[in-house]
Amino acid sequence: MRKIYLVGFMGCGKSAIGRRLSYFLRVPYYDMDHEIVRQQGMSIPEIFEEYGEAHFRTLETEFLLNFRDEACIIATGGGVAISEENRKIMRRSGLVFFLDATFEDIYMRIKNDKNRPIVQRSTKQELELLYQTRRKFYRAAGHIRVLTEGRILRQIVEYIGFQVNRLKGE
Repeated sequence: MRKIYLVGFMGCGKSAIGRRLSYFLRVPYYDMDHEIVRQQGMSIPEIFEEYGEAHFRTLETEFLLNFRDEACIIATGGGVAISEENRKIMRRSGLVFFLDATFEDIYMRIKNDKNRPIVQRSTKQELELLYQTRRKFYRAAGHIRVLTEGRILRQIVEYIGFQVNRLKGE
């Protein structure tokens, strides 16, 4: 098993689950947004403001194409799966888990987050529409769909770990 990608809407738990899964499976964990911020020397809101969303989406594709070739866990950004090219890269280079959380759970986590440009400029209704629009792309990207509602992080991590080990034949 090479890379394990976690996809889903912002606030669905990709980072929290990714960190714990890294410990559980004993492989490195990377947060795509943090890696892009580190590489660019700018925050995501700064990248959006200075260069626009299209440029940021290009940076995401470049990350997927060029990031180190090692067994690891990558928590992707919420918009990564929109791109067909990105979906193909992830599905070809690793195992993709779609963390399927309800919009209400997500909204409670993200509504006051200042580091999410889209949240800051959108109403709840606009975010819910974006969530509904993006779900089909997450489903298309994911090899395995993980329902998160009513589950604690440990249960989600153990389920994903079980699926990874099952597919590795362990």
